[in-house]
Amino acid sequence: MFCLLYRHLSLYYRELTQNYLPNCHHIEGIEYGAEDITILENGLAFLSTGLKYPGLPSNSDDPGKIYTLNLMDSKMKIKAMNIKGDFDKDSFNPHGISLYTDDKDGAVYLFVVNHPQGNSQVEIFQFVEDENALQYIKTIKHELLHNVNDIVAVGTESFYATNDHYFTNGILKFVEPFLSLSWCDVVYYSPQTVQVVAGGFLISNGINISPDKRHLYVSDFLKHKIVVLEIQKNTVLSHVKEVDVGSLCDNIEVDRESGDLWLGCHPNGLKCVFHDPNDPPGSEVIRIENILSEKPRVTQVYSDDGSVIIASSVATQYGGKLLIGTVYQKALICDLKL
Repeated sequence: MFCLLYRHLSLYYRELTQNYLPNCHHIEGIEYGAEDITILENGLAFLSTGLKYPGLPSNSDDPGKIYTLNLMDSKMKIKAMNIKGDFDKDSFNPHGISLYTDDKDGAVYLFVVNHPQGNSQVEIFQFVEDENALQYIKTIKHELLHNVNDIVAVGTESFYATNDHYFTNGILKFVEPFLSLSWCDVVYYSPQTVQVVAGGFLISNGINISPDKRHLYVSDFLKHKIVVLEIQKNTVLSHVKEVDVGSLCDNIEVDRESGDLWLGCHPNGLKCVFHDPNDPPGSEVIRIENILSEKPRVTQVYSDDGSVIIASSVATQYGGKLLIGTVYQKALICDLKL
């Protein structure tokens, strides 16, 4: 019974028809995934690469890296970022990322979910633009941040984060989705306050914030929904609505001008579990327009059966280009038809 329920939740029956965009090509140098991607207002993209996650393939023993990609440069070449300061680069295992620009002085901070030795913690770096480097600031650990997947920064030391499992024991984490336990949550962290601010998710993956900073968007992964929460205070959220997306959506990127949501999704979760090279997981990009309206528009922008790109986890657009990242494989860049 549990297996049948999980097969339903994982959309095991879905088979994709290809829905391609023009002029797509793999981003040179990305071979071991770009699980999360986010972009500064000036077109500089940050890519979190090399994630090693229990139950998923890992094709490299090297530590993870953060790369930049200047989308205003026609060469489209990635650059590895140097990490400065007293930071253990050998165990770096980056997952979700978020950028924050301080209005006071324009300083840019990169928040990174890190899983050294399988643990969960959040690293805060300051971006040193002229060196394409990250200056290590601090590491944040807390018992409520026990299975962190994604993060959205809302201050120089404050953020919301999703936990994608309730249990920390490896066996219990594995069986948790099969039992359909909606016990995952969202945590707010600041130096003064740490607390769970939303719960009831059946694996909470991606999280992001609206351009006006009034709403949070959370991916309720196995329920195939995006949950909209209104921020009353930092630690008080109210449930607004849920939007069906028909796919297992991972990270969420928000267009800072239109407010549209861009989602990197797994169309068939069971294929992600089995990793059959002869029947690989596909990829899907979904866009949500007017999410706060009575009738949001949900559109499939791109889909592939795994022949071009495997297990998409993030999608984001800038200047007519769409970037698609994956959990453990390649990354793609395409021209966008808007």
